[in-house]
Parts: sequence; C-alpha cells; structure tokens
Amino acid sequence: MSTEFRRLWAWPLALGLLTASGLLSALVSDAWGDVWAWLALGVPVAVGGWFSLARGAR
Repeated sequence: MSTEFRRLWAWPLALGLLTASGLLSALVSDAWGDVWAWLALGVPVAVGGWFSLARGAR
C-alpha cells in the first residue's frame, strides 16, 4: 500500500473497526462486553463531535 493511501484511510478504517467491534460486543456479550460497547461506540461519536466543533470555531 502506498503512503498516501494509508495516510488517507488509516483513521476512517480504525474508527470503522472500532464501531464494528462495539456493535458486535453489544449484541453478543454482557458485563464487560457492554462496557466495551459503550466505549467503542462512543469514541467515533466523540471524534466526530470534536472535529465538528473545531471546524465551527475557524
């Protein structure tokens, strides 16, 4: 893979995998799996909120 490809798609892929693991964890596990689901699904929302607020401040 080229450096440009990795630079462009690394974070979106990481957030997508994090979201998928959170959704799967929410469906099939209890206790610590629920905690992981909350964290894994909350991080992409927090990142989106952070960047939307940062863009609005410009």
